[in-house]
Amino acid sequence: MSKFLFIISKGLESSGSATRALQFASLAAEKGEHVEVFLIDDAVHWAQVGMAEGIRSTTGEVMKDFLDQLTGRNCPLHACKA
Repeated sequence: MSKFLFIISKGLESSGSATRALQFASLAAEKGEHVEVFLIDDAVHWAQVGMAEGIRSTTGEVMKDFLDQLTGRNCPLHACKA
C-alpha cells in the first residue's frame, strides 16, 4: 500500500483547484491507499462546517462529496490553526 499526502492551500478564490485536489485524494483512498490531507493557508476554510456546500470544479464535481468520502474512509484531514 502506498501513502499519499495532499497539501491544499487554495481557498475560495481557487475553489476549483481545491476541489480537484480533494477528488484525487478521494480516488486514492477509494483504491485502498493511505491518504492524509493537510489544509493550510486559505484552504483552512474548507474545514469549517458548510464552507464546501455548493463548491464545484469547472467540470461539475462537488467538493463536499469528496470531503464526505474521505471522512467516511477515516482519512485524516488536518487544518492549520494559524
